[in-house]
Formats: sequence, structure tokens, C-alpha cells
Amino acid sequence: MADASPRTRLATHEVVNQPATGEDSDLFALDQALQEALAREAPDWVSRRLAPLGVDVGSRRIQALGETANRHPPELRLFDRHGRRLDEVVYHPAYHELMHLACDHGWHAVAWQEESRGGHQAHIAAMYLLTQAEPGFCCPITMTHAAMPALRHQPEVHAQWAPRMLAWDYDGRAIPAWDKPAVTLGMAMTEKQGGSDVRTNTTRAVAEGDDYRLTGHKWFCSAPMSDAFLTLAQTDDGLGCFLVPRFTPDDERNAIEIQRLKDKCGNRANASAEIEYRGAWAQAIGEPGRGIATILEMVQQTRLDAATAPVGMMRQALVEAWQHVRQRQAFGKHLSEQPLMRAVIADLALEVEAGLALVMRTARAFDHPDDEQERGLARLAPALAKYWHNKRGPGFMAEAMECLGGIGYVEEVPLARLYREAPVNSIWEGSGNVICLDVLRVLARHPESIEALREELAAARGTSSDYDYAVDELEQALIADLITLEPRARWLTQRLAQCLQASLLLRHAPPAVADTFCRTRLGPEAGSAYGVLPVNAPCGTILARIVP
Repeated sequence: MADASPRTRLATHEVVNQPATGEDSDLFALDQALQEALAREAPDWVSRRLAPLGVDVGSRRIQALGETANRHPPELRLFDRHGRRLDEVVYHPAYHELMHLACDHGWHAVAWQEESRGGHQAHIAAMYLLTQAEPGFCCPITMTHAAMPALRHQPEVHAQWAPRMLAWDYDGRAIPAWDKPAVTLGMAMTEKQGGSDVRTNTTRAVAEGDDYRLTGHKWFCSAPMSDAFLTLAQTDDGLGCFLVPRFTPDDERNAIEIQRLKDKCGNRANASAEIEYRGAWAQAIGEPGRGIATILEMVQQTRLDAATAPVGMMRQALVEAWQHVRQRQAFGKHLSEQPLMRAVIADLALEVEAGLALVMRTARAFDHPDDEQERGLARLAPALAKYWHNKRGPGFMAEAMECLGGIGYVEEVPLARLYREAPVNSIWEGSGNVICLDVLRVLARHPESIEALREELAAARGTSSDYDYAVDELEQALIADLITLEPRARWLTQRLAQCLQASLLLRHAPPAVADTFCRTRLGPEAGSAYGVLPVNAPCGTILARIVP
């Protein structure tokens, strides 16, 4: 058989001291922290169902699909050849294959089909793995999953849409939803003049019998080829929530006109559009004038996904960097044997373990809505995780790129794509300041959330002096007037997230991981950059957990 491997003997030199090209890998089997979190938090069926996904996502074929979907971003088709309006977005086949990977196995639906039996934990673990194939296509998966609680506020609409939202299938055709076996949902809320301040929205909804007609502009519409969109519009009763399908009940294209696709920094595989409603047909969701409260049912779900995506991306970057430094030599030894490099990689590994522990614990809280403590934690923890994980993401990607040197900065390596992708989840579903203000609101209005938080933190008391000091500091802050805390809301949100992470690690992770995390995040030895570890940090034990 002919040797199809790349040539290493070139005209002027021999290619040596370079890592081997990527092979198929099992991203579930290689992720010790994920397996431990699932064994701790989830029913046994979750791990069994996730195992094949780890094989798929780690395959060279799926990894190539993610790269291809980014190199061939969606294209806007406003009209057909005869001038008839289409308002369609055309995706590369690689994107559609990735959508099938998620939807054909029900990862958009599992939380509602296995409600209270680990469904949210299965969904979050799947999103963590799917993100490692390509983060952009996960957007419509997240929104389809997250729309379900909002639609439940309108039983007749829920009855129409839920069966197709829960179907294990994907149909990307631009045809009426009722002619498809499965559908996806999107969201269009913000407008130019207000952004996160949706109360300033000017899109207007006018009643037409039992339904409505919407007129107005939306600054960001994610996944504009979705079959319907949840949106906000002003009514005589105040801001309302509406479902706007792409086709009207008489099978005509709804009056949703795409103005342009956003040319984004990253998130290239996913389309984000500017749209206008020109008398678009819509159905009301929830009580009149209670649109924000209704849409927050969706936002609470999307925020947990937005907290999970950076952890999945960090895991992918960590493995890429670790595999590189184990095979690359410099100054007489492998990079993985150099003390400074070991400190950097070990510190990155700590961040991934902490982030994964927090999102999986939060998912468990979502799976127990009848438990008051879990319900309280579910109100607060998504915002904490969403804020902090996304603040850590861009710096993490930069460090991982630096581990590879110059090759890490070129587009042939996934780290460049991850670096461009890193900021987006920090902006979606509430930028940093908005999230921190929401944390203050939860603390002020939901005392059960504070009590749930205190119980989680108290469970690890006495196991680390650095942790105890940080929790004492938090307690002093929590008894203060929350109005005076607003200028320090970022500090408070960061500290709450880090202490929750530390509590989980102290209770469940190996001492080498938990103790080092507390010393480097909460104690006097804490540094602002990755790689600032104590001299006696057990790097070997931490590094051994990356790829067992």
C-alpha cells in the first residue's frame, strides 16, 4: 500500500520536532473531570447516552466539519432570480451536518423529555462536548431548547409547536413548520436604541382578532433560518412577548425581512441578522404586558448554555496545547517538562475543572425545580457562571495560543478560531454589567437564593483556610446594603462564582486540584495571570488528569 503520509524530507530541510497530526479521539473517554462530574451529579443513563457523542465529536470528520463551517460562512439570499423576495440564509453543507449531529440525537430536547431525571445535566454535558466540534451551530440548539419554558405560558401555542421542537430530527428547508418533522426556534429581542434595555423597544404589535401584526426593527436576530422567533413588542398593555413564525398559517412567507447579516469578529458558522417586521403575523405568548417576565424563562436557560460554551472551548484549547507541548522540544527537553510551561498548563487545567464543576452543579439544580434550595440556586448560579466563565475565556485562549507559539496564531490550528469566538458568549444574553446587576436583583428579591448559596458554601467550610477567609469576606458583603454594592458588583459576582467553584472542588475533586485552586484564586498567592502557581504546587498530579 502506498504511503499517504505527508513528506518530511523537503528540498532544503527535514521536518522534525513537530507534533503528529490529529487522529480520531474519544472526547468523553479522555475527559476524567466530566466523567467524575456526571457520576456525582447525574443518573447513570446520562453517561451511557453521552459516550457515543464523545466519539463523534472527537473524530477527524466532525472536527473537519467545524473548520469547514467556519471557512464558508452563511450567505444571504434576499431575492430569487425573478425578483421575488426570499429572505433566506444559505449555509454550507458542513453546518447542516453538524445540526444533524445534535438534533438527530435529541440534545436540543433531552431536558424536557427527561425532566427531573437528569435531562438538564444531559443537555449541558452534551453542549460542552458539541462546542468542541464548533460553537457557532450550538446557538440554534440552545435557543430551541430554551424556548420551551416560555411557550408553556401559552398552552395552545405550546401544543402546536412542542411536538416538532422535541422531535429527534433536523430539517433546514425554508418551508412551513407544519410541513416539517422537526423545527428550530430563534430569538430577536434587542433594538438599536436600547440594546439590553429592552423596555425602550419601539417595535409595535397591533391586535388582529386573536393574533397580532408586528412592525419594527430588530438589531440582532440569531439563527435567522429558524422556523419561528420569540420576540418582544409594545402593546397597549406594555411590552409583550410574541412568537413570529417564518410562514403564516396560509403558507405564505411571513413579512420578516432580513436587512443584512452581521460581519462578526467570530462565530462565523452561525448567522446573525438585522431584520424588520413589516406587519409580520405573530401569536402572543404569556400575559399581556408581561413580555420581559415571559422571555426571562428562556433567558435563564440560554444563560446556562452561555456559561457552558466557554468551558467547552477552554477544554478544547487545553487539550490542543497539552498535546502540542508533550511532543515539542525546546532547550533540550520537551516543553511539557519545562517548569514554567507545566505551571501554565496546570493553571489552565484548574480553570476547566472548576468551570465544569459549576455548570454541572447548576444543571442539577435545574433538574429539581420542586426543591426550594435547588430552585434558589438555579436562579443565581447561571448568572454567576455565565459572567465569570466568559471573563476567563479570552485570556485562557491567548495563553493556550502562546503555548503553541507562532503556529497557534494561524487559522490552520483551532485556537485562532476559539480566540475569535471567546468574547461572544460574554455579550449574548446580557453583557458583563447587565449580568452583575441581575445578580444584585436576585440577591435583593429572592432570599431563598442567598440561603441556597450559603448552604453550598458552608458545605466546604473548614477544609481550606484560603477558602474560609474568602467566604467570610463574602458574608460581610452580603449583609451590607446591596445598593452600596452596585459599584462593586463585578467583584461580588466574580467572588461568588469562584467560591462556588472552590466549594465544589473541595468537596469532590482531588486535593491537589482543590487546594491549588483555592491558593491561586482565593489566597494571598493569587495572581492575575495564568501560570502563577506556588512553588510547591502539585503540577504533575493536575496535569495527569488532562488526558489520562
